[in-house]
Amino acid sequence: MIFQKNCKTHNGVGLLTLGTVDTGGSGCVCPEHVLLKRLCSHLILQSKDVVVMDMEAGIEHLGRGTAQGVDAFIVVVEPGERSLQTYRKVKDIGVQRVFVVGNKMRDDEDIEFIKSNLEDGEALGFVHYNQSVIDSDRANQSPYDVSEETRNEIRAIKNRL
Repeated sequence: MIFQKNCKTHNGVGLLTLGTVDTGGSGCVCPEHVLLKRLCSHLILQSKDVVVMDMEAGIEHLGRGTAQGVDAFIVVVEPGERSLQTYRKVKDIGVQRVFVVGNKMRDDEDIEFIKSNLEDGEALGFVHYNQSVIDSDRANQSPYDVSEETRNEIRAIKNRL
């Protein structure tokens, strides 16, 4: 109920944007994290809605308990060791089902690198590096609206879910 009153809705999907630290020196955000943790716990544990949270890269926010009650994680990784370290740390916090989407794939070698570091069934799919996606970000446009190739790759990932 709280969620529906305070979110924007588009095509039947509710979006609730939760803030972050906007400027350096703005102080502790502990009270905001307490609110976020309680809101997420309510949405995840007490409602029958599907909740998708788009979190910042890294796992710092997970130390505040925002992963409590989560059924599955989808970790977006790039073809590099630091990105895979984040994936491994997410697995270590105890979420039973962790899936991976590879992003900015340049070639089959990048895909194989990521697959070789995952367990069977964890890879949902891969999105290739695409200059039109980079350009769309510069133009403040959705990459989904600009690239048919990217749209098809995302659809394939969605179908795996």
